[in-house]
Amino acid sequence: MNAMTTLQQAQASQRNLPILEARNLVKNYGKVAALRGVDVDLYPGEILGVIGDNGAGKSTLIKCLSGAEVPDTGTIAIEGREVSFREPTDARAVGIETVYQNLAVSPALDIASNLFLAREERRSGVLGTVFRKLDRKGMSKQATKAVQDLGITTIQNMAQAVETLSGGQRQAVAVARAAAFGSKIVILDEPTAALGVRESSMVLELIRRLREQGLSVVLISHNMPHVWE
Repeated sequence: MNAMTTLQQAQASQRNLPILEARNLVKNYGKVAALRGVDVDLYPGEILGVIGDNGAGKSTLIKCLSGAEVPDTGTIAIEGREVSFREPTDARAVGIETVYQNLAVSPALDIASNLFLAREERRSGVLGTVFRKLDRKGMSKQATKAVQDLGITTIQNMAQAVETLSGGQRQAVAVARAAAFGSKIVILDEPTAALGVRESSMVLELIRRLREQGLSVVLISHNMPHVWE
């Protein structure tokens, strides 16, 4: 009983500690101060809204948190351990995935290929090691599971080209990719900016599902009703 109580206390204490901490982040572009001493605390299972007008520094902040930019000064810590990001792969290595406003999808490729973009898996044995053939069947199966886990019902065929999808469906593909590979944190930059009411509602529901899967979310937006929702 005492051991169980101690374990529960430890788990509760862990939930009360930020999964991501940023302190005094400063980023200047010449004489333009994009960030001036920004502090961020993101907790496990939290959706944290970062709100501001165009030019307020929101995108610069997430670039610093995701390794796309290096802050001039300040510190970033993941689960209490200070980290230093020099490029996005450094952030991905500690479980941070980012969906930028331009989505970074390849329209000519199919959905499965986009989910595994720059993470392509090769077939086992000689076909993969020598002939470097991709495991398209395996990637398609995993892509289907990633989409289904988020409850995305408007996408069924993983072989469908992304250029044939609507704006909301493309956003869903990008979110599914982030959920599939992000083990701790997903950062979303203006995910509803170019979407209509119905597609925006779909994306907001996807964000809730990310939280249900145990991920922490940073939501960048200038739309106050979406953030409140």
